[in-house]
Amino acid sequence: MVSSEMQHNDTMRASLVLVVGGMMWGLYWIPVRFFFDLGLTGPWPGIAMYCSALLFLFPLVWRDRQALASQWKDLVLSGMFTGAAFSMYSISLVYTDVVRSILLFYLTPIWGTLLGLIFLKEGLGPRRIIGLVCGLGGLFVVLGGAGGFPLPQNIGDWLALASGICWALGTLGLYRTRNIAPSGQVLAFVLGAVALSVLSLAFLPGPITPHIAGPDTTKVLGFVLLSALYILPMTFMTIWPATRLSPARVGLLLMSEVVVGLASAAALSGEHFGIRELLGAILIVSAAVLEIVRK
Repeated sequence: MVSSEMQHNDTMRASLVLVVGGMMWGLYWIPVRFFFDLGLTGPWPGIAMYCSALLFLFPLVWRDRQALASQWKDLVLSGMFTGAAFSMYSISLVYTDVVRSILLFYLTPIWGTLLGLIFLKEGLGPRRIIGLVCGLGGLFVVLGGAGGFPLPQNIGDWLALASGICWALGTLGLYRTRNIAPSGQVLAFVLGAVALSVLSLAFLPGPITPHIAGPDTTKVLGFVLLSALYILPMTFMTIWPATRLSPARVGLLLMSEVVVGLASAAALSGEHFGIRELLGAILIVSAAVLEIVRK
């Protein structure tokens, strides 16, 4: 009885932390677009921020280096998918609208639920079904004005869609390797993101090198270093809960990013936010609430 109650409390705590982490990811487009405006084109905003995060992260994982070295195979697998997910998500924010990038990523509940059914032998209870209907219904309501089904229309759309699939696969890996320290999981995530972002330079349109005016170099470097104070807490608040929760639940709870992302994009980027978007956001929040209270 005590063990069951402790497990429930741990699940609730992880769920709430993940909702907050998702809200932080909802604002992630702001530094990406900020660095883009400073001359860091294509994947360079992500490369810069994740490399900065690595500088601050290495001292945190140094004491666990021997244990992490023995678990490198599991870390490579989870880091490859989770890092690739948010690398592609970062890049998609440069090549498509913020709203489309966020919503195409959040087809994730479909992939997460399928993976949970196949690999974790999870069932589809009434609340999970209702949650999925609310979440996906919210996505379709928001995108209805753009032609109904959210079909990718450019490279940014495709990257956003692919990032959701990679994240669902990555959360399955995180859930299966939850015995590994969160700092190690975050390290694998960041390394995976840097690797995929650098690799993408060879395939994306546009110049390979960033365009920063000489006098602005020091200013840009300062902002890049400061970005670690945002990236690292946000990443820990995403990765740690993902080691405690199933992929389907992670996908649903991270929908808090949708609400914050849509609202902030409407307020700060000039993108449209009307009744349709409001209704979609309400449905998506309902999905997250249903998942949090589900026992």
